[in-house]
Amino acid sequence: MKHLRYYIPAILWILLILYLCTLPGKDIPTSSFLDKIHFDKFVHFGLFGGIVLLLSLAIYWPKKFISATILVLLVIIAAAYGLAIEYIQKYWVTGRSFDMYDVVADTLGAIAGVWAFHIVRRRFLADKK
Repeated sequence: MKHLRYYIPAILWILLILYLCTLPGKDIPTSSFLDKIHFDKFVHFGLFGGIVLLLSLAIYWPKKFISATILVLLVIIAAAYGLAIEYIQKYWVTGRSFDMYDVVADTLGAIAGVWAFHIVRRRFLADKK
């Protein structure tokens, strides 16, 4: 229970993603330029990379260790969350639909989150000698 504080940023991030991804379609601003460059895919990439980064940090901080198995599990969980959100959009959110390319962007972002965690760990959390 004492390590729960490390998970607060990740939990808030996950809830923010749920909120943003369940906004009705009419509430989402559109721009023809952003649509042409598929900007929403970059947003998905960053959001789901953030999940893995924040959860990895939450696990790593108290123990100063995280296994490769846990990192793979976090990627799978984040990708599954992205897939679940797409189904939520398809069946329960007005003006939104299922987009397999969003799932791909979510998954690639989750994988990149592991890479981002390694960079943050090496640059900012490594023991200084």
